[in-house]
Amino acid sequence: MSQLDSVIKPKTKRSKRFLERRAPKLSEDLKSAMIMKGGNTSQTVTQALKDIYSLKKPNAVLYKKKNITRPFEDSTSLEFFSKKTDCSLFLFGSHNKKRPNNFIFGRLFDFHVLDMIELGIEKYVSLSEIKTSKCPEGTKPMLIFAGEAFDTDNEHKRLKSLLTDFFRGPTVSAVRLAGLEHILHFTALDGKIFMRSYRCLLKKSGCRTPRIELEEIGPSFDFVLRRTHLASDDLYKLAHKQPKALKPRKKKNVSYDAFGTKFGRVHMQKQDLSKLHTRKMKGLRKRKGEVQATSLPTHPTLDTVFFFPLE
Repeated sequence: MSQLDSVIKPKTKRSKRFLERRAPKLSEDLKSAMIMKGGNTSQTVTQALKDIYSLKKPNAVLYKKKNITRPFEDSTSLEFFSKKTDCSLFLFGSHNKKRPNNFIFGRLFDFHVLDMIELGIEKYVSLSEIKTSKCPEGTKPMLIFAGEAFDTDNEHKRLKSLLTDFFRGPTVSAVRLAGLEHILHFTALDGKIFMRSYRCLLKKSGCRTPRIELEEIGPSFDFVLRRTHLASDDLYKLAHKQPKALKPRKKKNVSYDAFGTKFGRVHMQKQDLSKLHTRKMKGLRKRKGEVQATSLPTHPTLDTVFFFPLE
């Protein structure tokens, strides 16, 4: 058992706070990514890693030194750095004759590699080459996935899930209209994945709804899918398991119709209609000397249920 796997008892208040931040929570913190380069890299891979880091900031760690490792052969170094920096996502860049300009996107579960997908860079345009104003650091992007392969092919489905985890940004309860200014567009076509980055411009339209224009800000990638390392269905299902405390509880006697109207169901006590008091009419009064009519049979008891809309 390594030192990171052993049980560590805090000796100071600072170390206690550090361990409390690392402890499991019902609502986990935002996922961070570590971005590193291998032993052999090219100028294209180095600049591309910096551009991805600028999109991911401040929830990313950029390693400037080279790391001689091969994730598909041995992932122990990645798991070590994941425990050290508390990162569950990684991007590894490398370059060699067999696989030039290579990217490996991956994520970890319980500090062990869950899945990895290797993408080759065929065409790349950096942020500095596109002379336009950029989005502020930390802007939450809008993700768009186009292409039939993202819905039909298993590898592209996992790639879509992985890219969503990598670029999704923080979880927020509300977003203002002016904050929707960064768009990341992924297109799967003819065995390639095209990544484009746009800035959303709100123009005057003469009405309350603004006119929207898209301006490319970079970076721009043309990827080709290479090797994959996907988790088994059981492990993938376990990684998506949520604690019972976060699952929404089902409310009894509440239903919705096709239009979204909320209805409540109220159960009344049993009623005996033979004891029901009705309005007395003058024409139905008994006259003197008439034989009293036999009483009506009692009605059976009913369990009444009422439905009414809720606000």
